Amino acid sequence: MNQTTELPLDPTLIKQIIDLMWKASDAILEIYHSGELKTEVKKDQSPVTRADLAAHHVLVNGLSQLTPKIPVVSEEDPNSLTVPQTHQRYWLIDPLDGTKEFINKNDEFTCNLALINFHQTTYGFVSVPVLGLVYHGGDHYGAYRINRAGGETQIRCQRQSTTTRVIASKSHLNFETIAFIDAIETPVEFIQAGSSLKFLRIAEGLADIYPRLAPTCEWDTAAAQAVLEGAGGSVKQTDGSLVTYGKSEILNPFFVASAR
Repeated sequence: MNQTTELPLDPTLIKQIIDLMWKASDAILEIYHSGELKTEVKKDQSPVTRADLAAHHVLVNGLSQLTPKIPVVSEEDPNSLTVPQTHQRYWLIDPLDGTKEFINKNDEFTCNLALINFHQTTYGFVSVPVLGLVYHGGDHYGAYRINRAGGETQIRCQRQSTTTRVIASKSHLNFETIAFIDAIETPVEFIQAGSSLKFLRIAEGLADIYPRLAPTCEWDTAAAQAVLEGAGGSVKQTDGSLVTYGKSEILNPFFVASAR
């Protein structure tokens, strides 16, 4: 297979990866309900639990069997951060996005897997373990929500005309974000959500805009960005340019996700 031209996204592989996302969700939930989180602090001072590592191993091992020629970059494998230097296509995973939400037991955490190709997020898979849901999609592919019973629904952004539904995390309401919200000319309805759920709420038509004027890493956004774009949404830097992946710096620029 020519790595630079073909994308291995046939329906069979998509279904196999969705099954892998269910397995990762189950590994997270087993630890979540056990109460034995075993939280540690990494070198960057961010928390990591047994669930982060369990989901990491499920995804990495599964992907190595399903797509052995595509390398994996994971938040929980610092050595993998060199992969984008030598590969244009790779998997990018955040095994547990919203570790703080996980630790605080508020259910607002996700598991994220994205296919990156030539610095763009091409297709994303996001599971919401507590809700028993997997979202998947990408630009030109559409976006879909699947439940554990196998029911699948296509989702689409639906922007309101009279009120702007702004979604964000209360813990990241810094001065820049508040100023952005205050500058919106229509009446504002504020919606709170953790982790990559903010992108998904826009993709489902339940929110309109998500300003992120605080730091995020590439693995925090890639999968849900792809789903949102598949649903007709947009994720752009504050200057209107694209959000790209595989940069020398893993941090994202500030961005705004919206229903367009």
